[in-house]
Parts: sequence; C-alpha cells; structure tokens
Amino acid sequence: MDLEETLLPGVGVRYRLRTSAGEVLGVVVRREGAAELSVYDRRDPDRARSVLRLEPDEVDALAEVLGAPRLTQRFADLSREVPGLESGRFPIGAGSRFAGRPLGDTRARTLTGCSIVAIVRDTDVVPSPGPADTLLPGDVLVAIGSVRGLEELERHLAEPA
Repeated sequence: MDLEETLLPGVGVRYRLRTSAGEVLGVVVRREGAAELSVYDRRDPDRARSVLRLEPDEVDALAEVLGAPRLTQRFADLSREVPGLESGRFPIGAGSRFAGRPLGDTRARTLTGCSIVAIVRDTDVVPSPGPADTLLPGDVLVAIGSVRGLEELERHLAEPA
C-alpha cells in the first residue's frame, strides 16, 4: 500500500492511496469539512474515473464507520497549513470540574480564543460539538487556536472546582 499526503494551501489536505488491487483512490478533505473521493484511471493517473462529493455531515458519518479517531488527526494536519494555528488535546478527568457539564460551561472560546472542534469519546468522535454537548470523564477535547490560547485553555480546564 502506498499513501501520499499533500497539503493544499487554502483548500485542505489531499491523500492518494494505491490499493493492493492497483486502484488509485484520491481523497481531498476540505478545510470546511467537505470531502471529495476520486477513483483514478489506471492508464491515466491524472484522470478521475469517478468523483463523489461529500458534505461535512456525510464525511463525519463515513469517518465514524472507517475509524473516527483518525478525524482528530486531520485537524492537526490542517493546523500545519495555517501559520500560528495549532491544535491540542485536553483530557477531561473524573475529578474535572467540567465532567458532567455542558461544553458551553467551559467558555473556552470566550476565555482563551480557542475553538473546541471535536470531542473524542472512547473510539467515537463528536465533530463540531455544540455548547449543549455534555462532557464525560475520559473525554478528550480537541481544540484549535494559538499556542498561547491553547496554554491558557490547558490551565483553565485544569483549574479546581
């Protein structure tokens, strides 16, 4: 298997995979969450035989089926594309003051400027969580922001009740 990854500035990340059967599959994950899946012609690797366009909710559903934790890695990949933008992961421990409370109670964006872009819960991912999503012990918050903002978020989430 041969997997090639290419950052597409302003667009997202492109992946090309040659399967064991010799097919070439292309996946473009766009910054806004949409994706395009392409199967390329064996005789002309620059020509797609077919293209399937997926909306962000369809990408999320497919990611759940194929291995949701990989979705959080894509945020890290995309953060490399934008100078000054970083990603971080923040566990919610059993003793956290935010365990059992809605995400909105963290006030993460207001206090740190960071956006919580996903919650990793066991082997599942909640992409683009809303403020009403309840945080559970063992959850891992995936955030994007500046280095300083992520440091502030880490301190804020660790503050005792």
